[in-house]
Amino acid sequence: MPTYIGLMKWTEQGIRKVKETAKRAKDFQELAAKANVKVREIHWTMGRYDVIVVAEAPDDETISRLTLGLGMMGNVKTETLRAFSAQEMNQIVKGLT
Repeated sequence: MPTYIGLMKWTEQGIRKVKETAKRAKDFQELAAKANVKVREIHWTMGRYDVIVVAEAPDDETISRLTLGLGMMGNVKTETLRAFSAQEMNQIVKGLT
């Protein structure tokens, strides 16, 4: 399954409810599982982003639906990156001339 990196920043609502962040992360994992998305890691970070998620989803549409739904909850703004393993990258560059 493709891997995705989710970069998240708290909204004003999200930071006001920051004490609930671990519970919200657990709820997100359960929601993701129902959508056929496997959340491999969640990290709270310092710097530009507040939370980083590493997940696997069957396709771009599935992960997009999940992150759009997450955004609708109002606690975070998301940016999603498609990540490639070394094996996938080798396949990508194989055709380069």
